[in-house]
Amino acid sequence: MSEPLAQLQGTTIPLSDAPCRGCADPCDAGHEELPKLDIDMSPLLGNVKPYGRQIVISTPNPDWAREVTEAEGTLAAYLSSAVSAALGTTGQEEKNAPKPALTATPAPPGVFDTRADLARLTRVSIHNGLFPSVSGDGKRETVLVFPDFKAVTEVPVSEEGAREVFERVLSPSVPLQALPPTEADRALAGGIKTWFLRYSCVILICSHKKRDYRCWAVAPQLERAFTQSLEREGFDVHHQLEDPSLSGPALEDDPALASLPALEEDEDEDEEARYAEVRRRLQQQQAAEQRRALVLFCSHVGQHKFAGNVIVNMPTGAAVWYGRVTPHEVDAIVKETVIRGKVLPALLRGGLNLCHPGHGSLNDW
Repeated sequence: MSEPLAQLQGTTIPLSDAPCRGCADPCDAGHEELPKLDIDMSPLLGNVKPYGRQIVISTPNPDWAREVTEAEGTLAAYLSSAVSAALGTTGQEEKNAPKPALTATPAPPGVFDTRADLARLTRVSIHNGLFPSVSGDGKRETVLVFPDFKAVTEVPVSEEGAREVFERVLSPSVPLQALPPTEADRALAGGIKTWFLRYSCVILICSHKKRDYRCWAVAPQLERAFTQSLEREGFDVHHQLEDPSLSGPALEDDPALASLPALEEDEDEDEEARYAEVRRRLQQQQAAEQRRALVLFCSHVGQHKFAGNVIVNMPTGAAVWYGRVTPHEVDAIVKETVIRGKVLPALLRGGLNLCHPGHGSLNDW
């Protein structure tokens, strides 16, 4: 038994026993070979810092500053400041990161459960992504939020816009995958809209050149490999966010939500009803969008020494962080993780909400 597999035994993480590499070595399947790079071969598992939410901000090109949260006048910098002001930390600092959540289900290092312990997992992992904003206003950006599986649109690039995003979707006081606030609060939204993403998965590939050459060097080959593999499996692959307004109203404008409880007298009962509606909608979308995938380049996700770094986000709230991914492993990730909802132990760095008691797949609700 391999060491990663042994560490994962006894957990409720749905595991795959399929080989990560389905081709011969040297490859006989025509996969692209990566350039010769200094890739660390030490253990992968546990190399993810604790975090509660991850955001990816629309940017027009990949020429990101080495520290995107320190690039003056950018939404990443404003959001970092907003998190710091609200929580007393940027949310990016390892020294202030909380200990792993304690749950009834054993979890290996680097695997965290936001469903059980969001109040302690306050760190916000802030990234830029290579995709245009869906806003028609060039001064407003689009933000993807995981594990909530949401898009937040029409976000002003300002301190006020960053504070609004934090208060509405990033604060630990906001439940995961929450529906919009009550009608009285919506007047304060400043034009910001929220939507559930209409994809069966969102795959992030680190490609941050100014941070480290290795991820930048491997990212184009991985993007091509994921596109080809997903298309062979019948997926419609997107490389930029489709305008969510094409598939219906924003959550704030959806008349079907008007009849839901407004979290007043009986908060526990009302919150349960609202969350049940969230799950129902996400399940409907997942069923309808089984063959739609969004594949994006993003800025630094940590541990470039393990390039290529790939994160697979799912509507159920699972986020699978893989390292040392090459085109030879992409077919296995698509077949085993994206389609079957199984984790490949040999590639796993960690992630969110991977322990899934009572279910055999991360795609199961």
